[in-house]
Amino acid sequence: MFRKGKKRHSSSSSQGSEISTKSKSVDSSLGGLSRSSTVASLDTDSTKSSGQSNSNFDTCNEFRVKYLGAIENLKASLVECLQGPQDLINYIDLAQQYGKLPFTPSEEECILCVSKYGIKVASSDQFDILHRHPLYLIVRVICYDDGLGMGKSLLAIKTTDGNQTEYSICLYQCNSLEQAQTICKILSTAFDSALSSDKS
Repeated sequence: MFRKGKKRHSSSSSQGSEISTKSKSVDSSLGGLSRSSTVASLDTDSTKSSGQSNSNFDTCNEFRVKYLGAIENLKASLVECLQGPQDLINYIDLAQQYGKLPFTPSEEECILCVSKYGIKVASSDQFDILHRHPLYLIVRVICYDDGLGMGKSLLAIKTTDGNQTEYSICLYQCNSLEQAQTICKILSTAFDSALSSDKS
């Protein structure tokens, strides 16, 4: 059950980086629902930069979300087929259909903290650190409607290891599309801040 959508093309070059935040509508074959997704991605094969910089990006923004699960140890050969947001959404949908990821999260909330260092996920009492996603290992972040008609949005974080030989996809449920889009925008600012400090 694949979603139909326009394929995203990216330019190829060995220099520069691009941060993109885009919105697109994705047609769903499950009940004819329409999904909207927002993408914040670090594309190291592109020649453009968004030009925004914020050297004072020192705050940590906290969001209450629910953890759905993760698909880990994905080989680079497979991930090459998951370049665009639509490909990632389709892969997550298939993983949910085959029971590798649940459709609904557990009831317990966790705290997702976004800063210039990346993403830290803590338990609701903030005593335990559940996950860390360093900024330099985040490849793509997308948010989209979960397609279940409950008004919930999913936040998918695609990360790699230091050698870029294996990848992981972590999935969180946000309270609203606005919350998920805010997380994507803050991450986009963090990428811009990191790139501007590298160039100076």
